[in-house]
Amino acid sequence: MTSESQSTWQKLRAVAARAFHVEPAGAAKPTESEAALVERVAHEIVHRGMSQPALLFLESSRPLSGVGAAAMHFLQPFVSVVMKPQTWATLATFLERSGAVEYLCLRIETLESQKR
Repeated sequence: MTSESQSTWQKLRAVAARAFHVEPAGAAKPTESEAALVERVAHEIVHRGMSQPALLFLESSRPLSGVGAAAMHFLQPFVSVVMKPQTWATLATFLERSGAVEYLCLRIETLESQKR
């Protein structure tokens, strides 16, 4: 095999290894910026007394979180009138991950229990 064909095979193996990657079960591990943003969102939800409706919505739409995140990316130009585009994109990117909804729900529940 030539070095060019070996390089092509190595690239194909790397792509194939990532193609079926499954994230571990449980809450996602956010980056610092994602954690700060989720904390702000969760705090606003609890502060406005919307914990129960938010949790109901999040839990019932958990299987569609990827579709919702894609919709958030699509709506970003319209939302940029009201909100910083980078903040919206960060939240959408976080919600694309499999354990993101669970992490957000846990933060809301934790803040709600601290409020009582």
